[in-house]
Amino acid sequence: MKNFKNANAITNGILLLLLVLTLPVLSQNEKDNVKPIPKPMLFITKHQGNFGGKTIAYKASAQETYLKDKDGEPVASIWSVAYTQEGLSDSTTRPVTFVFNGGPGSASIYLQMGFLGPKTIVVDSDAKKDDGAAPYNLNPNKYGLLDLTDLVFIDPVGTGYSRVVGKGKVEDYWGLNEDASSIAKFMRQWITENKRWFSPKYIAGESFGTTRAVAVANTLEGDGQEMALNGLILISQALDYEGSTSVNDNITSYLTYLPSMAANAWYFKKAGLGKELKPFLDECMAFTYDTYAPALYRGNLLSQAEKNAIAQKLSYFIGLDKDYILKSNLMVLVGRFQKQLLADKNLAIGRLDGRYTGDESDDISDFPHLGDPADYRIGAAFTAALNVYYATDLKVEMDRPYLTSNNDGLDGKWRWKTVPDGSYWEPSYVNVARQLGETMRRNTDMKVFVVAGYFDLICPFFDTEYTFSRNGIVGERVTKKYYESGHMIYLHEPDMLKLSNDIRAFLTK
Repeated sequence: MKNFKNANAITNGILLLLLVLTLPVLSQNEKDNVKPIPKPMLFITKHQGNFGGKTIAYKASAQETYLKDKDGEPVASIWSVAYTQEGLSDSTTRPVTFVFNGGPGSASIYLQMGFLGPKTIVVDSDAKKDDGAAPYNLNPNKYGLLDLTDLVFIDPVGTGYSRVVGKGKVEDYWGLNEDASSIAKFMRQWITENKRWFSPKYIAGESFGTTRAVAVANTLEGDGQEMALNGLILISQALDYEGSTSVNDNITSYLTYLPSMAANAWYFKKAGLGKELKPFLDECMAFTYDTYAPALYRGNLLSQAEKNAIAQKLSYFIGLDKDYILKSNLMVLVGRFQKQLLADKNLAIGRLDGRYTGDESDDISDFPHLGDPADYRIGAAFTAALNVYYATDLKVEMDRPYLTSNNDGLDGKWRWKTVPDGSYWEPSYVNVARQLGETMRRNTDMKVFVVAGYFDLICPFFDTEYTFSRNGIVGERVTKKYYESGHMIYLHEPDMLKLSNDIRAFLTK
């Protein structure tokens, strides 16, 4: 009996000791709220399609890639879909193009399902009809580029299926520099795992994706793993935000947006009647350079007669009433232009693409209060297309929804600072154009193809002229093209064909 009691005492003592030792660990886990990290998901399917007149067999790898911290622990999961040609005896020299959209906060859905993926969603090319409700049409992409290059579509952290894991924090990824660092890390990891260091490497980005593309190209030059890119494809560029931020007192923006306003006025037959678009815009750009810019800088030093003359000419170009322009002090904000151009029809025009219109209940608001018609008239079709395509073609089965955008989550947390905490920094317009100039001068093989739509009122085409004529950018290695479309050039099918052919020419030079 005595021995039994002693045994019980020893056992209880051991259990108590184990409990004491375990409690701090449990408390720490609860404090850190660290969840177990599952094995990364991977879905591989084999396909065949016709691209550039050639039948191409390709593999689609839809997967999570874990980024690790300095201790080798996974802290972020990057979702990507890679399309790589099959049957090659040597794939090391085949080009690979990394693709992402913008935001920040947008997944790669638009370039994948609208332009470069093996299948694309069909929306009204002329921007007259809403995408409506399901069903939608998803067709093989006859303008695809898989005959020329492998494609890797990347969703940054917080978009698509990408997220932080383990002890990762969104603050480590939601910022200009932080975002570029994570994408560069993913690209190096993908290149290494797929043995593609000898492959020509390109980046294709759209909107903020062009900001990211330049920042990533710059980041890839360091970190002890220098990776030189062969080229950048910048769709609806946004390198210097001064030229794409329509706010009071930003003189640059009034200059860069004026030709785009003229283009939209021409499209709706409010200006330039009887003239072709290009000559009309050439006339407007000459006026912007030679007359409008000096006038804006003189401001109230202008005489009333001079103001009247400028207002009359602005009315000629952008189709608004001269008195309204005078009341605007010769400076019409984009949001107001969207509401005023078709005010006689009680319609607001789109921001991403002025060809789209929306019928709003408040016809006197300063800007479209329903949102952007160029966004809400196509968004449902793109979301449905991606979900169907992932489930049926790529056999993707995930335990969470695919976030096509995450602007609500990022808006208050995105870090635009380009310097470390503790360093002096004064708020200013984001500008990575100087980085592009410096990267081009260090990497003398890197070429740039930059494109824009005439009807884009987010990233105006004339801002491309403004940005690429300075900042140390090597002009002879830059190709610029403009199209009769909007921000997402490929929504207008005739220009989707032109853009596809132009990118082909860029890749094969």
